[in-house]
Amino acid sequence: MADLTQNPKVPAKAALDLIKTPWALIMAILAAVAVLDPGNWGEVVSFAGKALVHTGQYILFAVLLLSYLKATGAEVMVARAFEGRETRMIFLAAVFGGLAPFCSCEVIPFIAGLLALGAPLSAVMAFWLSSPLIDPPTLLITAGALGWPFAIGKAVAAVALGLFGGFVVRGLMRSGAFAEPLREYKPAGCCGCGPKQDDKPVWRFWQVPERRQRFRSEFVHNGLFLLKWLALAYVLEALLVSYVPADLIARVVGGEGVVPIVVAALVGMPAYLNSYVAPPLLAGLTEQGMSAGAAMSFMVAGAVSSIPAMAAVWSLVKPRVFATYLGLGITGAIIAGIIFQMI
Repeated sequence: MADLTQNPKVPAKAALDLIKTPWALIMAILAAVAVLDPGNWGEVVSFAGKALVHTGQYILFAVLLLSYLKATGAEVMVARAFEGRETRMIFLAAVFGGLAPFCSCEVIPFIAGLLALGAPLSAVMAFWLSSPLIDPPTLLITAGALGWPFAIGKAVAAVALGLFGGFVVRGLMRSGAFAEPLREYKPAGCCGCGPKQDDKPVWRFWQVPERRQRFRSEFVHNGLFLLKWLALAYVLEALLVSYVPADLIARVVGGEGVVPIVVAALVGMPAYLNSYVAPPLLAGLTEQGMSAGAAMSFMVAGAVSSIPAMAAVWSLVKPRVFATYLGLGITGAIIAGIIFQMI
């Protein structure tokens, strides 16, 4: 009799768990758009789908690399490579982050992989903050729309923000913070199943059945995790692009002094601000009275993160790391805007 009374709870619990997944939220959002604005439903789906397909190559590369490193046991070598070299890694991450063509959403698969492999959060944060800000194509587009001083200023701000964030996190880590930055993004293997410190990588992992199984489990587990959260991120991005015009958000910011710079950072952070669209937009706004400092602050904050990226980051790291990431981004954007305004 007990079994009969408990069985109905199993489907109910499964249904409740399904409702709380990102997939259910995605379906709910798309259904709402279909009902409230059916003419724009195709555009929202197309935008999110194309963005996800574009990012899919980065997800695939990151997940394959992570699965390979896990299957071979190479994460031991990665961990050893960071021992005693944290300062050097912060500098390299900040500099090379400026060469990586990733936006605030596209960089997340690589951040997830680095953290899962045990890379120090300080170096990861340096790359995390600098990478979405600038890359060679963005540099040229920014220079063409806003001039070389603005483009170079943004490039310098990218590296400086990475260094700033990396060393701030390094100082906090020395005081005992961020011991375990990841929240849900965990390797598929169980605790204690990973290689020991004296293990050696098995590069031809496919010759060992256990390692082949670990490669498959890591690939499926990590791939599905990133896919569901980035799919939700791009659906949210499609909503922002469709219903919250970037120029309307930017027009809220105007005037001179420090206050517009601070407001620009606070408005720019949650807004969707594509690095390729932003320079022409800001060029027009600066002609209408937007200060150069506010434009720099708005661009830096908008590139570092957005609501879609925040949704994915929130699922990836613990709240303390999430708050630090946002705080560093906003603070760095304000400082960059003030310095650029003074110069």
